[in-house]
Amino acid sequence: MRPVLVTGSKGQLGSEIRRISGEYTGMSFIYTDIEELDITDRNAVKDFLDSNNVNYIINCAAYTAVDRAEDEPDAAMLLNAGAVDILAGESIRREIQLIHISTDYVFNGENNRPYRVNDPLAPRTIYGESKLAGEKAVHDSGSGIIIRTSWLYSIFGHNFVKTILRLSQEKERLQVVFDQTGSPTNAKDLAECILEMIRYDNANNKKPRYDVYHYSNLGVCSWYDFAEAIVKLSGADCIVEPVESVNYPTRAVRPRYSVLDKKKLLADYPIKIPHWKDSLEQFINQLTS
Repeated sequence: MRPVLVTGSKGQLGSEIRRISGEYTGMSFIYTDIEELDITDRNAVKDFLDSNNVNYIINCAAYTAVDRAEDEPDAAMLLNAGAVDILAGESIRREIQLIHISTDYVFNGENNRPYRVNDPLAPRTIYGESKLAGEKAVHDSGSGIIIRTSWLYSIFGHNFVKTILRLSQEKERLQVVFDQTGSPTNAKDLAECILEMIRYDNANNKKPRYDVYHYSNLGVCSWYDFAEAIVKLSGADCIVEPVESVNYPTRAVRPRYSVLDKKKLLADYPIKIPHWKDSLEQFINQLTS
């Protein structure tokens, strides 16, 4: 099996892939970030792939500053759409399987049931529009697997879990919105899912193809429920109070509902998805041990 290229390897997901990759014998990896490969530069991508004969690309690179994207639409589009167009074009030309990570923000966030992979796409933010443009680039290329996820956290970088852990040590009370609902995703679980998908496809000699999947941990909660669980599991002496999102206006609109339907992924791959509470408990134990 030829190497797997991981772009954006210093982010939460890329870092988790690197951390667990030693468990996947028979697979080798090339890790890049902006210092090693500028994926917005078509010639740089061509030259890199000419020199490195890979058969999978996991694109973890993304502009993820949701609020800042409202004021920097060009920067968001360049990385979330332009770079994806380059990777998708080179992947189809070279028969490489591209795996591109997307987001629940491509939906309007107003559903009352989990979003299916073929539900209408109607982003309400610049970030969501840029990620949808990236998805369209993959679709139009004719090959590439899109994996949408939500509420990502890991031991790497900045995220909601680490913020709540820090604030719960500094404050007696925290106010967290209760009227936004979704499913947390431990980046380690998503990393394992992606590598298992690659191992399964390779073992079954699957050719590069186009497809869309959803991945998040099982179960549903509000940000308030999530924060309360984090504080309880950490043992912090802090009270979490539920508040409405109107009390915390943001530059970009946050989805009211972000739950993703994982049935298609579970039907196509022999993968087990942990419940968010179980995965969070393991994460807190790992972080505080």
